[in-house]
Amino acid sequence: MRSTKVIININNFLDNLKNIKKRIGKEIKICMALKADGYGHGAEALSKAAFSSGYADYAGIAAISEGVQLRESGIKEDILLLSLALGEEVPELFDYNITPFTADISYLSDIAKEAAKRNSVKTVHLKIDTGMNRIGCRPEDGVKIAQFIAENKNLKLGGICTHFPVSDTLNSSDKEFTLNQIKILNYVVKNIREKKIEPGIIHAANSGGILHYPESYFNMVRPGIILFGSYPDASSEKNIEIKPVMTFESRVVFIKKIKKGEKASYGLTWEANEDTFIATIPVGYADGYNRLLSNKGKVEIKGKIYSVAGRVCMDQTLINIGSSHNIEVGDKVILFGGGSSITCDSVAKLCDTISYELYCNINKRVPRICV
Repeated sequence: MRSTKVIININNFLDNLKNIKKRIGKEIKICMALKADGYGHGAEALSKAAFSSGYADYAGIAAISEGVQLRESGIKEDILLLSLALGEEVPELFDYNITPFTADISYLSDIAKEAAKRNSVKTVHLKIDTGMNRIGCRPEDGVKIAQFIAENKNLKLGGICTHFPVSDTLNSSDKEFTLNQIKILNYVVKNIREKKIEPGIIHAANSGGILHYPESYFNMVRPGIILFGSYPDASSEKNIEIKPVMTFESRVVFIKKIKKGEKASYGLTWEANEDTFIATIPVGYADGYNRLLSNKGKVEIKGKIYSVAGRVCMDQTLINIGSSHNIEVGDKVILFGGGSSITCDSVAKLCDTISYELYCNINKRVPRICV
């Protein structure tokens, strides 16, 4: 087993799901955002554990290939494709029983034709764009598209949804924007119902929505980052207890003494200000340990915090362990997680990015160990 690895705590993931369920109420469904291989955590193992626990109802994915992977691993529960597919991908929606988001009549026509060929009915969810301007139909087109679905014998409207871009914070402008999105979605649903069309499951709340906007829960919520133990923003309310699911760790493979004034790593950007020891760990930017951590990253070894010395290399990183130490080759190095004060969020702050990116960027050559 490679010394650099990711430890996935299944119990923490289930505790996070359970605490989300407590927050929203038992009658509200949960669609887990498990796209990008469960934000780099391993979608197969987490989905199996979650569905077995009874806390989750749907798995949300971003690419049909992700749904294929879940189906081939034995997942039989509902899978929602949160992004849009192209026409040539439509047959796979049927082959692997994946429910798509839809937003226009052209795409719906492709789905209806495939359903007719198979003499079947395909359930779809209608995405309404309430202001993010990514995917989704304009609110004024919602009724027309819902009617198209209702009038086609090969289609069934299974849900209506939208997505929040600024629900993570509670500053006044973001709150005003999100509340207006909720208002628009309610208006579209009301108009669809007035046409005697059953809208199905209504869903909008992402992690920020779950934390801040109970009025956005509707029939289902779609938690993402809070499933994995990070809050969506530093300013987010901490009204749900969550635990980190991932620990990113490596081990010391080499220790050497260097003299005051000697330099280290590519570009020789770090210089020893005293005689000191350098530990090498076999992790680098190819593994997902961000190169922006050069000369400023921190790691934990035997309960103490040490600094990255020089540039992060593709496969190795140097750590200044000081002039006096008790570290040996083989000692565990925590890069983030594992109860350390070095969290994924604190590392993301050093990189001027978000925890989502760091989780997702851990390379597949890094083994995931579920405990």
